[in-house]
Amino acid sequence: MPRQGFYPHGDGPRWRADRPYHVALEDRYIREHWDEIYALCKLNSLPFNATGEVIKNDGVWKVYEFTWQMDAILFWDRFEGRWLRGTEFHYSERPENLPVLKPLENWPKPNPRNLR
Repeated sequence: MPRQGFYPHGDGPRWRADRPYHVALEDRYIREHWDEIYALCKLNSLPFNATGEVIKNDGVWKVYEFTWQMDAILFWDRFEGRWLRGTEFHYSERPENLPVLKPLENWPKPNPRNLR
């Protein structure tokens, strides 16, 4: 059953009908946490498909697309994303009883000094 408040992106020539759920992550966040995002998505079998779309709205955001609503919600929740509906951010409340992603074992915290 679909979760309320998490709607498909909408119609458009650039969006695939088989991947209707879109989440945007801030570019800086992606750069700082790339290894962790990649590893967590792989461990939890979450797809990690970039659309190539870039949104400049209070920062630079990169868009990722999902076939399944729950995959998109888990990605949105874990990586501080923004839900997209049309061309605007949609601020939904975190659903109750949301499953938890499997954590990475012995994962080091990112050090901002290592980012260059």
